[in-house]
Amino acid sequence: MKKTILLGVLMLSAATGFAQESRQDVSFSGTGIFGPTIHAPGAVVASSTPAAGILTSYRYMLTPHSALEVNYSFVQNSQQYVVQNAYNYLIHSREQEITGAYIFGMTFKRYNPFLEAGVGTLFFTPILDSGTTHLEVNKSTKEVTGLFGGGLAYELSPSFDIRVEYRGFLLKTPSFGQPDLVTNRYEVLSMPTLGVAYHF
Repeated sequence: MKKTILLGVLMLSAATGFAQESRQDVSFSGTGIFGPTIHAPGAVVASSTPAAGILTSYRYMLTPHSALEVNYSFVQNSQQYVVQNAYNYLIHSREQEITGAYIFGMTFKRYNPFLEAGVGTLFFTPILDSGTTHLEVNKSTKEVTGLFGGGLAYELSPSFDIRVEYRGFLLKTPSFGQPDLVTNRYEVLSMPTLGVAYHF
């Protein structure tokens, strides 16, 4: 009888501890994206318009200080190319991210600062509408990207937190398969985010 009671107490304690330990979370954020102006050796100047978008992430805690994360984001903006100071091309495009990252974080009461680094792909898909003046672009381009950044989460409750973050992407400037738009240069796209995470 004592063994049965002891076993029941141990199982209840383990179940309670498991229920209290949130090892996973999903987050939904609003984002902005900002790119630099790229001056290429071949008389091509490339830039992109700032835009707003969305980001969703899934995070799994490996330890109290480390986690793995997968991300998807969507932004719609315009890429601008000036070729030989004469031809001005606009390409209205959809930009989508699929990345994975390692997260290192700390906990200070309700505050949880973190750093992240990872890799993935950015997809640029041209939209053939009035916002696109280079009508020969007709295919998507994908660029391997490095992801880096950091942020701060503030715990509202055991289940929810507010998360603010800076995310940077290192990638080759897209050319949409057009030889006259090739820069052979790399750029850093900046993506600040603000959102809410749910822990479970």
